[in-house]
Amino acid sequence: MGHGAAAAPAQPEARGERVVAEEGAQLDFKSDMSYGDYLHLDQVLTAQHPLSPDHNEMLFIVQHQTSELWMKLMLHELRAAVAAIAGDELGSAFKMLARVSRIMEQLVHAWDVLATMTPPEYSAIRPYLSASSGFQSYQYRCIEFTMGNKNAAMLKPHAHRPDLLAQVEQAWRAPSLYDESLRLLARRGIPIPASHLERDWTQPYAESDAVRDAWLVVYRDPNHHWDLYQLGEELTDLEDTFRLWRFRHVTTVQRIIGFKRGTGGTGGVSYLRKMLDTVLFPEVWALRTEL
Repeated sequence: MGHGAAAAPAQPEARGERVVAEEGAQLDFKSDMSYGDYLHLDQVLTAQHPLSPDHNEMLFIVQHQTSELWMKLMLHELRAAVAAIAGDELGSAFKMLARVSRIMEQLVHAWDVLATMTPPEYSAIRPYLSASSGFQSYQYRCIEFTMGNKNAAMLKPHAHRPDLLAQVEQAWRAPSLYDESLRLLARRGIPIPASHLERDWTQPYAESDAVRDAWLVVYRDPNHHWDLYQLGEELTDLEDTFRLWRFRHVTTVQRIIGFKRGTGGTGGVSYLRKMLDTVLFPEVWALRTEL
């Protein structure tokens, strides 16, 4: 360097200082965890691998991947809510169940995005999907089982993955959200038939007039049974949004593929319409006629 040249100012890194924006935001993350690091965005945002040359397949992939992420959170909350009800911690359970209902609202509106895919656009990617189908979602199956829609036949799509089958089987064998709710009512002195307190939890729930009458005790005196009354309404909210999710699924599928069979071999719209008739918490709905 010549005698007349001014020394270049030391860079912030050389002085051991952090680079910050004028607003105080940190800009240098060489030695700290960044937003992308925390969320593992490199893995998440490189997990989309379209198989077809069609532009619209990215929508199809992202729609289903984000739905699976929401379902992961839903299962996290549902399982914790069931445990909270079993432990008489209703305040925590109510918070979790309300969150599950809001997650389902997100999933209802997610169909609006997929509905922008037209039949010709879907037909362009369908041959590349092989037999893959949302019917095979193990998380969705765990949600259904946890909410009480037990069906042993639905274990079979997961038999090729013992690790996933174990998770689905666990949800199938465990008391459902509604089972634990009825056991709670019994612990509070509300008469529930023994047949609904200790049974084979893998079997579908059987509606009972005696259980409806038990819920009527709660709903006819909500001030005395306030937390049980609130539980009944949380269950109602939950099933309400679940029905909307299923209905929006049916209409979106019919809009895109009509009455073609599903890629997983189901009847497509005809199969999904049958699911609309499933009632998870029947007595909570039936009691309304009696009030």
